[in-house]
Amino acid sequence: MALKLEDLVIASVDDHIVEPPTMFDAHVPKELLSKMPQYIHRPDGQAAWVWEPEGKRQFNVGLNAVVGRPKEEYGMEPLNIEQMRKGAWDPKARIDDMNVGGIFSSVCFPTFILFDGSWLWDAKDKALAERVVQAYNDWHIDEWCGPFPGRYIPTGVLPLWDIDATMRELKRLFKKGCRSITFPANPAVKGLKPIHDPQWEPLWAFCNDHHVVLNTHIGTGATPGYASEQSPISAWITSMPMAISNDAADLMHLRALLRYPNLKFSLSEGGIGWIPYLLERADFTYRHHGAWVRCDWGGKLPSEVFREHFLTCFIEDKFGCRQYQEVGEDIIAYECDYPHSDCTWPHVAEELWENVKVLPEPVIQKVTHENVYRFFAADNIAQAGGRDKATVGALRKLATGVDTAEVSLPGSDARIQGSVDRPVTAADVWASLTQDPELLTTEPAE
Repeated sequence: MALKLEDLVIASVDDHIVEPPTMFDAHVPKELLSKMPQYIHRPDGQAAWVWEPEGKRQFNVGLNAVVGRPKEEYGMEPLNIEQMRKGAWDPKARIDDMNVGGIFSSVCFPTFILFDGSWLWDAKDKALAERVVQAYNDWHIDEWCGPFPGRYIPTGVLPLWDIDATMRELKRLFKKGCRSITFPANPAVKGLKPIHDPQWEPLWAFCNDHHVVLNTHIGTGATPGYASEQSPISAWITSMPMAISNDAADLMHLRALLRYPNLKFSLSEGGIGWIPYLLERADFTYRHHGAWVRCDWGGKLPSEVFREHFLTCFIEDKFGCRQYQEVGEDIIAYECDYPHSDCTWPHVAEELWENVKVLPEPVIQKVTHENVYRFFAADNIAQAGGRDKATVGALRKLATGVDTAEVSLPGSDARIQGSVDRPVTAADVWASLTQDPELLTTEPAE
């Protein structure tokens, strides 16, 4: 019997959590609670995360949580979680929305501490910052993921400003059953040692020995830049995913990959259509320039090393899927990106099917979920009680009654950016942020 849309099992390797105000309440002693970041409403009505002991604040840029809104209203707001779809920040509502979309399993990145946790790294009180990291991870694993077996691949953040603190937390996470962490696509641009520095050796060794995956998200390395202030913002949105290609080329040259066969990197939100050229270029560079650049690939081609250590993903990439043999059918995965503006919820399964339906059935199974579970050494389907509970059809039967109607925000007609007689430009977007400079400390909106 031919595979149908309803038979798909979908695992997403890139989604996001907008953290709720109560996230720290159950994970630190009462005397420490006031020293944790606090979700507050400012006099102007905008909400922010404020870390009083460190004098820091952070916002949720709206394009990071516009799911469920009419596309005409996309922009740089809302900042407040009460204006967002509940699935962005409530764990039970997220499961409902995953069921609607047909998504069985998900890898979730942070929001207010940034995708790699780097908002915490420059804290003056390092002991306190490490305690925040621990509390964040406990909330993520115990409250967000724990009640829903099989539905998530728990993914922790690390105190990467110090390798000893990093290893303490990594070992603690491992004992809690967490085998996935966030890691900057280029630590050097975040003020840390480059990936080629010997200080990272204990991290590489532990991840190799215990099969811990490092998840590197766009925006945590090379910054996707605007061509000019007058450039339509859609030019930036178009090229943004491929910004990770520079970081991917550097990560591919990490010599630790030759020593550690189980050292794995998941490249989040980069698409796949450009991968064949990157690998072809890497192989050409090895053959043509190898005599003088002296890079050792352990007797392999760079493309072979890449396919042994990296996972790539797409939201919509029909070209990349058709070229699955050139990309590597064992390294392609799906990402939903909920609740960001690129996500196709609630029509996730339908949009994914349009990308993969022309592929051989074994390849469809790999791309939609098998590659993910193998790469992360995860047994999510078994945890949930079997494949019959994990398919799009089974999940959608659980989602009857979930309201998927688009909801406009009050006053949304007054939020038009720029001028109505021309495209929205980069300058228009920045103008909506620069009224408060600290808005600029957030990750690039998607």
